[in-house]
Amino acid sequence: MTEIQIDLTLAPVLARTGDERAVLDAFLDFHRAIVLRKARGLTDAEATRRLVPSATTLAGLLRHLTLVERNWFQFLLDPAPGDVFPTSEEDAAVSFAVAEGESLDSLAAGYERACARSRELAARFPLDHVVPQPQLGEVSLRWIMVHMIEETARHAGHADILRELTDGTTGQL
Repeated sequence: MTEIQIDLTLAPVLARTGDERAVLDAFLDFHRAIVLRKARGLTDAEATRRLVPSATTLAGLLRHLTLVERNWFQFLLDPAPGDVFPTSEEDAAVSFAVAEGESLDSLAAGYERACARSRELAARFPLDHVVPQPQLGEVSLRWIMVHMIEETARHAGHADILRELTDGTTGQL
């Protein structure tokens, strides 16, 4: 039996009359899908080319968002021994650095795995579930979801601009 793949960019439309959880999940998955679409079809060289004064690249955005998914979902909702939530400016800057030998395909696959793990972990808890967070004291899963929508959407916008600068491809999707 073939699994049917639903276009995640349609998720917000499909959830338009859904409950709060369905809407939050849909918008987060929408922005995750946009980031991946903006990176698809590029070469490793194109995805790692610096086009703006900062060190931000399309490949670096995928690496950063992979770490952000792990930080906010895995490290807070299901921490393993030794997991430490990064809090420094240096941690943030390093999260965009693509290591030599990392390919765009491997970064996209890693991001997809991190997102799948985040979905799995979030599904275990109600939105009111509260966890400790080193900088903020405590946060609810609801707050994490809204923060991740904001974070991912902001970087989807960056990805949109970087893709346009790379090869002229434009459009929200």
